[in-house]
Amino acid sequence: MQGHPVLLNRAPTLHRLGIQAFQPILVEGRAICLHPLVCKGFNADFDGDQMAVHVPLSLEAQAEARLLMFSHMNLLSPAIGDPISVPT
Repeated sequence: MQGHPVLLNRAPTLHRLGIQAFQPILVEGRAICLHPLVCKGFNADFDGDQMAVHVPLSLEAQAEARLLMFSHMNLLSPAIGDPISVPT
């Protein structure tokens, strides 16, 4: 998995922030750890949410994930252009 992007998807995927790419870091256990700044895009509220992990296999799919789908490329709302997460 080193150097290989993965896609996380939380159904239903209603907008592009419902599926994003990440560089995985393997941890102990059976849970997926998310950075708090990406939770709003997934509408993740940790009440039993389920997420799917997809692994792009072809070099083209991996390049597309890196260029378009990495979470740092999705900082603004697709609807209005405002930041997804702001300091409170």
